[in-house]
Amino acid sequence: MAVVGVDHFETLYRQHADPWRVGSAWYERRKRTLLLAALGQEQYRHAFEPGCGNGDLTLPLSVRCRRVCAVDFAGTALSRCRARLAEQGIEHVDTLALDLPREWPPVPPGGFDLIIVSELAYYLDDAALTQFLQGVDRCLATDGELVACHFRPGFDDRQQVTETLHAALGALRGLVPIFKHQDSAFALDGWHRQHKG
Repeated sequence: MAVVGVDHFETLYRQHADPWRVGSAWYERRKRTLLLAALGQEQYRHAFEPGCGNGDLTLPLSVRCRRVCAVDFAGTALSRCRARLAEQGIEHVDTLALDLPREWPPVPPGGFDLIIVSELAYYLDDAALTQFLQGVDRCLATDGELVACHFRPGFDDRQQVTETLHAALGALRGLVPIFKHQDSAFALDGWHRQHKG
């Protein structure tokens, strides 16, 4: 459903060990550090990380979560993520090859109490984004946290403007803002879903 399809990302990962220099670039390291520092809880029950790539966020996230569901549709990236987790002896991360937003992981009882959407949703066209937003809404636990982090400048593959995308995520039912960071490079937003009543 996404205009930027699976083949595009699979080709990039086969051609380059780290296509966006996620493991080494200062932008990526700084963004990841800020994102992890912004999380409101020391420990989470069950986190969902769509678009996990090679696992650069997955590994530190696993320290903060009793269980992590890491999803990507690029098989090469997912294999690298799995290898890194195995090398560290991390066994509480489920890595799934799914074609989001068409396919979704099993939702744990009560939902995911943390969902991190990072450098992913701006690749979705309008129809795919609508389906993605519905999936996030369905998967996020009452009292859960949703975090979004996306690059702000324009680039060829972009389908959504970062600010518009974050506004759409923040408009999901029951969400209240808990943090906001914006600079010339990226936007980082977090919301908490309030209990009903």
